[in-house]
Amino acid sequence: MLEVERIRKDFGNVTAVREVSFAVPDGLTFGLIGPNGAGKTTSMRMILGILVADSGTVRWNGTRVDGGMRRRFGYLPEERGLYGRMHVREQIEYFGRLHGLPERDVKRRANEWIERLDLGVYAERPCGELSKGNQQKVQIACASVHAPELLVLDEPFSGLDPVNAEILAGVLRSLKAEGTALVLSSHQMLQLEELCGAYCIVIGGESRLSGTLADLRKTIPTRTVRVSPASDAVRDVLASIPGAARVDSADDSALEFEVPAGTDIPSVLRRLVAADSITRFEAVEPSLRDVYLAAVGESNA
Repeated sequence: MLEVERIRKDFGNVTAVREVSFAVPDGLTFGLIGPNGAGKTTSMRMILGILVADSGTVRWNGTRVDGGMRRRFGYLPEERGLYGRMHVREQIEYFGRLHGLPERDVKRRANEWIERLDLGVYAERPCGELSKGNQQKVQIACASVHAPELLVLDEPFSGLDPVNAEILAGVLRSLKAEGTALVLSSHQMLQLEELCGAYCIVIGGESRLSGTLADLRKTIPTRTVRVSPASDAVRDVLASIPGAARVDSADDSALEFEVPAGTDIPSVLRRLVAADSITRFEAVEPSLRDVYLAAVGESNA
């Protein structure tokens, strides 16, 4: 388990991270999200020991993270960190040696990652000749080649087309199944919602929300109900729900209402079926994007 407790970092008169706390339970992929400049990258660098926190603690399996422990971690920075003239295979092997891999394992591990990320056709080409997306895949291989216990990835989907994004998502699922703890920071909410089991939303250098998506959804006071047909009878039932409000729908054949989160949805459905021949009924839970936008909106209010 990774435990981050009240970490803070100042750069002169600028406070980059004011107070960030969260815990990554064993076996869960964790999403660290927030607006640009919120302190996510600084927090990740303190977790990894690249930056020293001015206050607070970071523990891995109950032990404070130190330089020796750092070698067992992996880090994908948002910025490109490749040697442009070095060939792909050579680059991955080099990072394996930097992480202390025995020489007998270096080439085998590099080959495994080249195959895993579909980089075979580029293996003997200089990294500087690769597209942004393929460079990103090489960086992921470099961060992962030593089989880290904890892998921290800052914007891992940056530059990836949908096919390569799905390849990476599959790799991350495999790493999780193999026991690697994963911390992802990304603005790609859909990918995070598919991959992560828990989250922390950081705003203004502080932890605003943390927990599973079910926990985060509790902060949203309404749910969306969509019903077809868009008949008067359906409208009357939905409008009679205490606290309900109609919202515009992109589908003219459906009615859409926001209702309080505690609404008895099965009871509403029974009333609708009694009132009309219902062809469609959806009670939509807030997405991770919805929760994030609400949290950011509240911070700007």
